[in-house]
Amino acid sequence: MSYRPDPRFVDLYELYTGPNSIAAELSQKKRDATADTPLLISTGSDLVLFPGRGRDPVYESFRHSTRGFKELTAVSHLGTAMAWVVEMQEEGMDGWQVWARRFLAQCEEVRAISTVPYWTSEVAVEAWKGWEPKIVDVVDYACCASEDYLKAGLSDPSVFTYAALRERFLEPSQPDGLPVPYNDVMVATFALTFLDITHRMMRWLNTLELDWRTVMVMICGSSGRPTAGLTWATNNMCHLLWRASQKTLAPEHLLISPHAPSLNLDMIKSGADLADLEKAYRTLWCKTRVTAEIGGRMFAGFPAFVPDIGEASVITDPAGTLSEMPRLKHPDDRFTAISRLRMVMEDPRQLLSNSVAEFIIDELSDNGLDPAAITIPGFTNTAYPVAGRADCPD
Repeated sequence: MSYRPDPRFVDLYELYTGPNSIAAELSQKKRDATADTPLLISTGSDLVLFPGRGRDPVYESFRHSTRGFKELTAVSHLGTAMAWVVEMQEEGMDGWQVWARRFLAQCEEVRAISTVPYWTSEVAVEAWKGWEPKIVDVVDYACCASEDYLKAGLSDPSVFTYAALRERFLEPSQPDGLPVPYNDVMVATFALTFLDITHRMMRWLNTLELDWRTVMVMICGSSGRPTAGLTWATNNMCHLLWRASQKTLAPEHLLISPHAPSLNLDMIKSGADLADLEKAYRTLWCKTRVTAEIGGRMFAGFPAFVPDIGEASVITDPAGTLSEMPRLKHPDDRFTAISRLRMVMEDPRQLLSNSVAEFIIDELSDNGLDPAAITIPGFTNTAYPVAGRADCPD
């Protein structure tokens, strides 16, 4: 005989939790009271502001639709791509030679079109202005180093081992090895990419003139890996918004909701009526907050919950382990920068951009959003060979 709770118990249960419950009604009343309060939504690729009072949303993109993102991220990913080829070869999987040749050919094509005019006129990222010649050097060097390693591995598969990958490519220790370890290239290109994102996002947020003490903020949907960015410490957008607010955004006013309704720019650009979606976001935010606020009042006299947004710790021990992201002490702190690279790969909670995000956000915030005033890890103080060096493969 199947079990069914008595309907009278169900009715009591649903008085609090059902669609017509007291919780639902209170949340709706709270939502209606916020109709004039700006609501800021981060979707994982865009920031969207619902200004309130029925006004149309405004937005700014920070990922796939932005200039230079795919170019520099493609170079960042070459370090990981070499590891994927190594993994296939070491595991005896078919096809690693095909992938090695495909990456080799693509590097040669990228090197041919990566010129100063391309970066200044085609990409034309304001935050990189004046650095375009050095970006050309970095891209050329990254492709050359990858081509060298791929050619060596195709000739001698013993080169495609993790020991050889580290020694010959990622972190060479021999004097006749790579002049710049590829680990530094990954740090530099991630940092440059996030510099542009931070520069544009924070300038755009400044133009909105928000009252950050009252603004409602939600981070919705997936950002990077499905397991990543689900806490303040692992989602760099939290830190960006906090610094954009001059540290006035209350952590409890920012909610991370991966299961919230989806929102994309096509919905906005098509002129779709987003009133119902805005209402759904406001309801979700208010329902979550009202539970927390009631809890605080119910249990006054007991320890209160305070979100932890404290500064990360500093690391010094190469033999140690990490459970939380360490703090970059200064832009030339290679040990921490590369430890952070490892952590964003190993820790499923982390966004890959977390490797450099907080440092770039803080540097820009502390220097009046002037990209020329900051030192970029792996780039500013790192000497890359001039593009077109004679020993690069033909």
